[in-house]
Amino acid sequence: MQPIERADTARLSKLRGLIFDLDDTFLDHGELKAASYRALSDLREAGLTLLVATGRPAGWGEVLARMWPVAAVVSENGAISHVRSCGQVRCIDEWSGAPREQARHSLERIAVEVEREFPELVRTDDALARISDITYDVGEYQRVARPIVERASERARALGARTTVSSVHMHITLDPHDKATGCLYVLRTQLGLDTTTARMTFGFIGDSGNDAACFAAFPASIGVSNLSGRPSVTPKWITRGARGAGFVEAAQRILAARR
Repeated sequence: MQPIERADTARLSKLRGLIFDLDDTFLDHGELKAASYRALSDLREAGLTLLVATGRPAGWGEVLARMWPVAAVVSENGAISHVRSCGQVRCIDEWSGAPREQARHSLERIAVEVEREFPELVRTDDALARISDITYDVGEYQRVARPIVERASERARALGARTTVSSVHMHITLDPHDKATGCLYVLRTQLGLDTTTARMTFGFIGDSGNDAACFAAFPASIGVSNLSGRPSVTPKWITRGARGAGFVEAAQRILAARR
């Protein structure tokens, strides 16, 4: 990783859009600061297409897609998307209807077994707003020891689920997507960009292990300085500032390159 000051100006100047994580990247311990939102507005006014990529629930995604200056919100680590179109917001769920109901029942059975073996796991307080996954609080309001999280993840995978761990949550799901595939699907099917063009013209900024797929997929990748976990792929550049301050720093660097 190189400091954001050494970022390739030519590459940043050609960006058509920016994808960003929420928790501990755009938000500061769950709080939206004025400087972060102002930076988001500045990026939009400069002509960039903005996407949120988060592990947060689909219920949040719908609200944010309606209220923020973004083209889409990709939530639940890529499984569900809410896209602005002709003044309206549409939900995209490839498993909607009966397939989604069946997957949910199967996931609940896995969750019951995992929770029986690991009573330290407590479901997140946003569970009712979720569609595709079940999520446990491992670092937001309570701390679960990393070895316990790792063993619980291994057990969930042995039972047939996929797992993702962020700076605050442990997710279990049966959906095949990650943040990168979810974002690229939206960029291809809803915004008309082929995958190669999308990867080369969109940047990504994140902070944790569940952002590794996007660090890998988007060459113009940025980590904020509080980067946590052990992402299998690290970002190309890193900010000096943490969380929202890091987002602002990255936005200013992108805007300066465009000038």
